[in-house]
Amino acid sequence: MEGKVVILMGSKNDIDFSREIAKYLEKLGVKYEFRVASAHKTPKKVLEILEEYEGAEVVYITVAGRSNALSAFVDANTTKPVIACPPYSEKFSGVDIFSSLRVPSGIGSVVTIEPEAAAIAAAKILAIGNPKLTDKIREYQESKRKEIEEADRAIRI
Repeated sequence: MEGKVVILMGSKNDIDFSREIAKYLEKLGVKYEFRVASAHKTPKKVLEILEEYEGAEVVYITVAGRSNALSAFVDANTTKPVIACPPYSEKFSGVDIFSSLRVPSGIGSVVTIEPEAAAIAAAKILAIGNPKLTDKIREYQESKRKEIEEADRAIRI
């Protein structure tokens, strides 16, 4: 079974940030879907979405700012991996990240604030037992190394 990423947003306002995650998933050849549901406003909808993917090989990337209950709520209600990737907010000087970091006991979601990092982490999880995806990740990592080497050459001239 080929896995995919479910990018679950707390509101439609998170779509631009979520598209950044999707851009990197596309580079890695990982399938994804966008979904919208709020742990605060539509918790039953969140649970319905989780039930929909229960038999699938999925990794959730949750995107919710402000008070990010979504990530911990999703993690508490699934055995699938959950990566919290809250958008940075200048309005709160980044303090709202604590709602993603400080979660109740028994919650195993991981947190990154960079769309690229969320996509890579999800791809690496899905690559376990998937040699083709493992190769795509290696290629991507090699391209990043080459970028640095080229930058070094360029500034030395």
